[in-house]
Amino acid sequence: MHTIAVAGGGLSGLVAARRLAESGNDVTLFEERAALGGRVRSRQVDGFTCDRGFQVLFDAYPAVRRELDLEALSLRSFAPGGVICRPGKRSTLSDPLRDPGALLPSALSREVSLADKLRTLRLRRRLTSGDWPEFDAPDRSIREYLREAGFSERFVENFAAPLYGGITLDRSLSTSANVFEYTFRAMSLGNIVVPAAGMGAIPAQLADRAREAGVDERTGAAVDDVDAAGDGVRLAVEGADREFDAAVVATDPPTAHELTGVESIPTEGAGVVTQQYRLPGPELDAGTRIMLNAGSEAPNTVAQLSAVAPEYGDGSDDALLAASFVDDGVQDRAADELAAQTREALSSWYPERDVSGLEPIATDRIPFAQFAQPPGTHARLPAVDDPPGSVYLAGDYTRWSSIQGALESGRRAAAAVTADLDG
Repeated sequence: MHTIAVAGGGLSGLVAARRLAESGNDVTLFEERAALGGRVRSRQVDGFTCDRGFQVLFDAYPAVRRELDLEALSLRSFAPGGVICRPGKRSTLSDPLRDPGALLPSALSREVSLADKLRTLRLRRRLTSGDWPEFDAPDRSIREYLREAGFSERFVENFAAPLYGGITLDRSLSTSANVFEYTFRAMSLGNIVVPAAGMGAIPAQLADRAREAGVDERTGAAVDDVDAAGDGVRLAVEGADREFDAAVVATDPPTAHELTGVESIPTEGAGVVTQQYRLPGPELDAGTRIMLNAGSEAPNTVAQLSAVAPEYGDGSDDALLAASFVDDGVQDRAADELAAQTREALSSWYPERDVSGLEPIATDRIPFAQFAQPPGTHARLPAVDDPPGSVYLAGDYTRWSSIQGALESGRRAAAAVTADLDG
């Protein structure tokens, strides 16, 4: 039996710890916060379930289906596509193959041309055939990719920019096209979902499975130093030294860079501010579709979470809405200003509806929500065994910035540790 430390109790650390424990190792997981989950967390605010930021799960991701018991999470689904919104106008655009009920309104939408709708179907057919794409194709930006595929500027600005502004936190579409291909395939093959109990149910399930495997969980314990000199690994934890046969560093990228010295760990990030609101009923007619702001950048998207998952609500007729802001300078914008921008946008999209009662109940400022992924990034990311000695990396920054990347990295880190120690 080997002794192994895991520094970090987010998704990747929990997967690595469970898999290592299931292989018969003595595993101790250290997490500096009082609770596990990393960036994926939920809490109760005024009777509503509020995730930390607007987070969703793509249930078609291979690692999601491998590492999670999806049935136990009681998933609630968004409708495919979205509602393209601008002052005085709302237009539904959906996938007619997965959402036949939206065929007519999607066909009648003038926000996107018929030619672009046909290009979307051809792209869907190509990206859903064969295996999941690897991140080794010749790279370019999402904007360049869509232009090369023949999509019009109207499609790019009215639909792709707000949709992928929400997915990549980059409304300019300068993110790697590899991310576009992977996520477009996931949305075509599966659903965008949230657990009924909130996104925090995902790490909670992973933590339960890790404990069942025998992982010794230590919360409120920050790892301050990792030293792989000599045999094994020494960890400095809360002022005390601990010796292990191996260690997996599963912290956020800047902390992993500091602890391991691996220069290829990305430290530039993309940020988001998400604000959640109580809106006196009835709910907006967007229902379970994400509202995409085609008229301006603020907010980028609005989602009616209580329509998607009634369990997120407070038991009244009031709706829970979440708005995401990804434009420049948003981190310094006052909460009242953000709420005013959302109120103004909704009033312009729904002139027939009084939204003056929209009340902000939570604001999450997340300066480093994803690591930056411009074209060519993924070819430069570190491998899980890049640190010297018996130290390994687990984090989406070894794959790509996503829940898929985090879960997959935990599996790969555990496999590398096991192969080296047992080899």
